[in-house]
Amino acid sequence: MRCLIISDIHSNLAAFEAVLADAKSRNLGHDIVWCLGDVVGYGPDPNECVELLRTLAHDCLTGNHDYAVLGKLDLNTFHDSAADAARWTRATLHPYNLSYLDQRPETLSRGDFTLVHGSPREPIWEYMLDVATAEDNFPLFKSSICLLGHTHVPLIFVEDSGSKTVRVNFPEPGVPFMLRKNCRYILNPGGLGQPRDGDARASYALLDTSERVWTNYRCEYDVKQTQQRMRKAGLPAKLIERLEFGR
Repeated sequence: MRCLIISDIHSNLAAFEAVLADAKSRNLGHDIVWCLGDVVGYGPDPNECVELLRTLAHDCLTGNHDYAVLGKLDLNTFHDSAADAARWTRATLHPYNLSYLDQRPETLSRGDFTLVHGSPREPIWEYMLDVATAEDNFPLFKSSICLLGHTHVPLIFVEDSGSKTVRVNFPEPGVPFMLRKNCRYILNPGGLGQPRDGDARASYALLDTSERVWTNYRCEYDVKQTQQRMRKAGLPAKLIERLEFGR
């Protein structure tokens, strides 16, 4: 099975549409989309992003911003601009789209794949950016591969099945990464709607479960269009400005 892996759309319709178009232009035929949470929050098009996702064959998790919009997390735990965006998103989303988000699970198991937003230990909140955090989490899932998002940074953590040592890889866009059977993996496709690795291009991945190949991709999108729509909606300037820097 070929899975298009996306995470952290964050109400950025221009980036979402660009990723789908990029995957099509590369002939990345896929059977299903796996979305690892945070469909909404930050950006200007929450209804459009939920509705576009719902047109696709997909599985989707919940994320911390989805929870915040649903009132399942205290907004005092978010920085001011994120909390303001969550309040605006809550007031903007149609009831049927809120209902869709409310039905998303925190974790999913698909064969030999575990899907979470943050981490196996804390599916909603934990950020996995370093080897030490990955080492703590590898024992907490039974499958050989875990997919997660939340950090907005494309990363590959590899655990050797014999020594249990863990290392991190920074994937090069467009270069296939073989998933060996004598290792376990934690894989992050990066942020679709708000990258944070210094590259403003939208980030996503393709997973071939049969061939055990993972490939990260980046694509340009109309950042200024998203920024203009955010200004029109009155969203915080900090959130608008960061998009062009990928931070």
